[in-house]
Amino acid sequence: MRVSRLMLVTLRDDPAEAEISSHKLLLRAGYIRRVGSGIYAYLPLLWRVLQKISAIVREELNGAGALETLLPQLQPAELWQRSGRWAGYTAGEGIMFHLEDRQGRELGLGPTHEEVITALAADLLRSYRQLPVNLYQIQTKFRDEIRPRFGLMRGREFIMKDAYSFHADEACLKQTYAAMDQAYRRIFSRCGLRAVAVEADSGAIGGFASQEFMVTADAGEDLILASGDGRYAANQERAVSRPAEAEPLAGGRRSGGLGDRLATPGQSSIEQLCSAHGFQPSQTVKVLLLLARFEDGCQQPLLVSLRGDQQLNEVKLANAVSARCSTEHGSLLEIAPLSADAAIPFGFTGPHLPDVVLEGSPSWQPRFLRLADATAIDLEAFVCGANSPDAHLVGACWGELCPAPEALDLRAAQPGDHCLHDPSQQLQASRGIEVGHIFQLGRKYSEALEATFTNEAGQEEPLWMGCYGIGVSRLAQAAVEQHHDANGICWPTAIAPYEVIVVIANVSDEQQRQLGEQLYHDLMAAGIDALLDDRSERAGVKFKDADLLGVPWRVVVGRGAADGLVELVQRAGGERTDLAAAAVLPQLLAHLERERAGFVTA
Repeated sequence: MRVSRLMLVTLRDDPAEAEISSHKLLLRAGYIRRVGSGIYAYLPLLWRVLQKISAIVREELNGAGALETLLPQLQPAELWQRSGRWAGYTAGEGIMFHLEDRQGRELGLGPTHEEVITALAADLLRSYRQLPVNLYQIQTKFRDEIRPRFGLMRGREFIMKDAYSFHADEACLKQTYAAMDQAYRRIFSRCGLRAVAVEADSGAIGGFASQEFMVTADAGEDLILASGDGRYAANQERAVSRPAEAEPLAGGRRSGGLGDRLATPGQSSIEQLCSAHGFQPSQTVKVLLLLARFEDGCQQPLLVSLRGDQQLNEVKLANAVSARCSTEHGSLLEIAPLSADAAIPFGFTGPHLPDVVLEGSPSWQPRFLRLADATAIDLEAFVCGANSPDAHLVGACWGELCPAPEALDLRAAQPGDHCLHDPSQQLQASRGIEVGHIFQLGRKYSEALEATFTNEAGQEEPLWMGCYGIGVSRLAQAAVEQHHDANGICWPTAIAPYEVIVVIANVSDEQQRQLGEQLYHDLMAAGIDALLDDRSERAGVKFKDADLLGVPWRVVVGRGAADGLVELVQRAGGERTDLAAAAVLPQLLAHLERERAGFVTA
């Protein structure tokens, strides 16, 4: 390909809309253009990158025995209603684009395809002899993001590879899950990415086990917590740890465990309370009052107790609430702070707050769902609100003050916490970009959509399922985030739009032009993906554009052309070598062969 025919338009300045380096560079280098909020056109250069990523994905999944298919983007609401996910994905802040056709039938634009593939499996997979089966597609998906940002990282339309496996038993599911884990590691390594696998929350997809693959980058939206010995890593939403030991409360249990009343005027926060009276946050119990809203309209007040030095993990809380309420009330739609009410002394509430305070709100359930983190339950005596303004209790105890709720893990693990597997290890924080996620779904969807098969004993039972996603377009931008410098992109060779760019410094010089053309044709004939910059631009402009585009190797045909000499430049690192034009092809073939063989170890 010739740059003069490439429709290349580069920008010298960072676009105002772009916040992170990869987004800026993809726009400046002419890889993408914004069409609307969270909507981007993939221009020819990026499309080549996406095709190369997709080819690697196909090779690895086909090698793992998966079958490629293509599923409809428009999905009937009825399938999602049967699985119980329609309301959660479309109501409130739901992320599904949905519409009605001219007959009034509800449809959704697929952010994911569990329902569709399970309905097909129910129709096609009838016997254990047909199992296991693993189907995948590479397709455009849609998410009605509230705040699209960071270019392709969080868009409203994106390209994704999603796979779905079906099995006769859990052991077979786990085997495929492990095989997909290895395939993912090879995919990211072949794409030249440093990726780490971390424990993850299954979120709205569901299931009983899941793992994310994170490309490490400072601009990542996710916080990864990992042990220094490499034996544990998790997304913060999922991470567990050993909390710091609480400092015992001086005086311990008071007033028979009911606590002594302490005047605390205006001291409605843990910080104010501890500063005024010399308490440690770990000696206190803080109470969060929240409201959970469900698919059937139920509004369930929550009273959540945490140790004062801990932070709430909202994902763990949502999982705990769903586990206790969703069977009766359907999908959990949101958890929000409880609205202020004169009957509730916000800032001074204790875990013994009576249900009677809810009587003024008839739309709410009449009783709190009371939950507590284990760090709060483990306190033998503590300081808490007295349920009246400007007062706290000192030396209160569970059992005497009020019954202790079930001890749960609701706290957010933090950097510096000690690890469960080895107390001598501490969690270290890094940022990551999620580029893949694999799930063991179990029978969640097959039971809901009645996808059954006949087992060896002749009995009907639900299929076991797994699902496996890779964000193809996100992966492309993640590669830029991980591989760039002050001058532009530094594509890994395997996914670069071109492997080599031949730059003719002065196209009006006949010797330079002829040598450049000859090198370009020789490279193409040898199977090397080459780009020829034949524009009538100044050499400096071409060199800047070549750096910005990030093609791994540059051959500069300049003044040395008269003597048959050229310059070979490696984009990553900037190493330069002067050599005879005849030596370019064997040198590049050797370099590219090493790069193809020595891809990144995940």
